[in-house]
Amino acid sequence: MYRRWLSICILPLFIVSGVARADEGMWLFNNLPLKTLKSKYGVEPDDKWVEHLMKSCVRFNIGGSASFISKNGLVLTNHHVGSDTLAKLSTEKRNILVDGFYAKSLADELKAPDLELNQLISVEDVTAQVKGAVKEGMSGGEAAAARRAIMSKLEKLSTDKTGLRSDVVALYGGGRYQLYRYKKFTDVRLVWAPESAIAFFGGDADNFEYPRFCLDACIFRVYEDGKPAKIKHYLKWSKSGAKENEPIFVAGNPGRTQRIFTVAALKHQRDYRVPYVLDFIRRREILLNLFGQRSEENKRIAKEQLLGIQNSRKAYLGMIRGLQDPSFIKLKEQQESSLLAKIKADPALKKYAPAWDKIAEIQKKRAAIQGKGISLNTRIFNIAQTLVQMADEDLKPNEQRLRDYVDSFRSSLELQLFSKAPIHKDLERVVLADLISRAMELRGAEDELIVKILDGKSPMDRAAELVNGTKVDNVEFRKELAKGGKKVIDASKDPMILLAKLVDGEFRANQKTLDEINEAEQQAYGQISEALFATQGTSTYPDATFTLRLAFGVVKGYEENGKKIPAWTTMGGTYDHEKSHNAKTPWKLPESWVKNKGNIDGSIPFNFVSTADIIGGNSGSPVVNKDLELVGLIFDGNIQSLTGNYFYSEKQSRATSVHSSAIREALEKIYKADRIIQEISQ
Repeated sequence: MYRRWLSICILPLFIVSGVARADEGMWLFNNLPLKTLKSKYGVEPDDKWVEHLMKSCVRFNIGGSASFISKNGLVLTNHHVGSDTLAKLSTEKRNILVDGFYAKSLADELKAPDLELNQLISVEDVTAQVKGAVKEGMSGGEAAAARRAIMSKLEKLSTDKTGLRSDVVALYGGGRYQLYRYKKFTDVRLVWAPESAIAFFGGDADNFEYPRFCLDACIFRVYEDGKPAKIKHYLKWSKSGAKENEPIFVAGNPGRTQRIFTVAALKHQRDYRVPYVLDFIRRREILLNLFGQRSEENKRIAKEQLLGIQNSRKAYLGMIRGLQDPSFIKLKEQQESSLLAKIKADPALKKYAPAWDKIAEIQKKRAAIQGKGISLNTRIFNIAQTLVQMADEDLKPNEQRLRDYVDSFRSSLELQLFSKAPIHKDLERVVLADLISRAMELRGAEDELIVKILDGKSPMDRAAELVNGTKVDNVEFRKELAKGGKKVIDASKDPMILLAKLVDGEFRANQKTLDEINEAEQQAYGQISEALFATQGTSTYPDATFTLRLAFGVVKGYEENGKKIPAWTTMGGTYDHEKSHNAKTPWKLPESWVKNKGNIDGSIPFNFVSTADIIGGNSGSPVVNKDLELVGLIFDGNIQSLTGNYFYSEKQSRATSVHSSAIREALEKIYKADRIIQEISQ
């Protein structure tokens, strides 16, 4: 995703609901900008409207958004959101991720090995309880522990009382805390997915570009008690789909934004954090490409990870280009200076002014520890690390545990821990060897922990020894270790378990340092939030936190380099796009599209853009009209939208969606998915 922008206006950290400019905002469902919606679009959402849309949405726990589209539990999301599951359901003989899938009956629907979907049921403010747990005079570590304890306590009380997944979420940089309660669905089955050639038509070259021609969609179904779940709130399919200049609404779970960041924090991102991440991404992309070139099976095994890495590379390139534009930082400096002058001049607010200096000091600490830890992030190692840490954490009271191991998260943790999804040891070996090698480069080959990890061998030989010798890839073995607890873990001679134990001490020490830094920063941002509330009011939207938000806008094209970019493409235009690239991969359509060219209506809109404010995590979000009918499916942003982590501009930034009419046309005319058509028509 990225860019050719920045003769544009950068907006303040928070925008007051009644005076919001443009279509900015990822709004909380319990604090919608009602005045703006009424004055700009003539829409007045009542409680019934809000509840129906909220409960029609679901969140993929692994990342991504989705929505219910039938009373019998059909769930619509992106192909790239479902790709993790598509890859896990694929085999050498049946490559679902590449070739697609359609279940002709309920009995043919494929159960996902470890997928959890979350439906938001309610939200409760718990700011007083969380903030009250942190007492004046506490050190950073003590404050972090106190905050973690009260959050775990509130979550457990809620889960025990309601049976719902309960997450305490920090909003406004720690200025407010809310308890989100979700109904969980863990019996999730694949119903339909198109071929990756049309889901990601144009590949990496077209990614984050526009115009686009992608059927980036797939359909799952949630089950309860072995039967399709009965769903009260679901989105009905629009007969005509989105129209140009029509107001639309996007309900989804944007991942993370940093619009509250101070100038010092943005400079840290520019100079340290984002370059560091980009270096890792580029390295991993090369590794996965080389691995995939060895054989067709290797290519299949690495495909899902490679697509994700390539997507991340483009996204981070977009972020850093925005951060590296001097005009962006200059405007942020001007805004910050103006706000600080206002705060310092007000006797009631000047107590908040030191928060900016505090955050600047914290960035120096972040820079000092960057790259100092050990990252051995492969699936096998992560499983071993989870088993080792879980055994230790289970000996502690719930409120003193690391966040991942509290009681309220246990069932979700175990769903992943005991997943029967295949583990590909060939890929695990290569990735682990490269991670060890990278750690050597960052820390030095004679670093004490590196020497212990290598055990006298090269990174490749050591990785092979670890991966070949472990039994952690066996689900039953994992269950035995988990059941036996610390006694069995301590007695285990499994090499991957021993490695996890070897690095756990440093992990915990680093985590303690990071907790202290995060706590100090959160307290500082909490003070900044209070200052902003005092100067701008409380009817604002917070940074994204992978919780359900409402965005809105209109279906609208834009201008780029003096050329008008239309609001939508057409299904017929897909064939022209293929022809203009000589039908070479990744612009080669699957056979199903070639043979059905004469059956589809080429004038039907395929992809379209809107002014809705979205970010990563919104993928799979439903796009609805004012009557809450499904008119589209978010799958991307254009190149100019990649500044969305830091600011929004309506001038060229656009959210990209698959048109609802195109999805229906493809289901009916290309994939002959009659039972799906019948179900979504009810």
